[in-house]
Amino acid sequence: MTLIELIMALVIISVGLAGVMVAFSTVVKSSSDPLIHKQMLALAEEMTEEIALKAYAPAANAAPINACARNTFNDILDYNGYNASAICDIDGTAIPALASYSISVTVLDDAVTLTGVTAKKITVNVVHGAEAMTLLGWRTGYAL
Repeated sequence: MTLIELIMALVIISVGLAGVMVAFSTVVKSSSDPLIHKQMLALAEEMTEEIALKAYAPAANAAPINACARNTFNDILDYNGYNASAICDIDGTAIPALASYSISVTVLDDAVTLTGVTAKKITVNVVHGAEAMTLLGWRTGYAL
């Protein structure tokens, strides 16, 4: 192997390695933290499950103690328009570790009829900075 062949091999390997590193850098820079996505999904699933476990038919309830509290919600329509800039437990106590997240809920009343059974569409939006996640769910009036 001559010196010219060795230099050419180093140049070719360097150009190839530089291309791989640029591609890797672009992928890493544009990807988001998987932990944030997992937390957003967990928050959206928790809220959707909490709503789905409530009564389908509207019922009178007392006003919540603070804007973040959900302990007086007794049917799924109570969650319509719920918007919290901080994540709170059901009693309205803010969770400091999740302060950078916000959550909003929309419940469409009798959005669709599925083979004769009415259903309400539950939309939960979780936002963290520029990242947003939307989870859709349905709650039917099967017991009506």
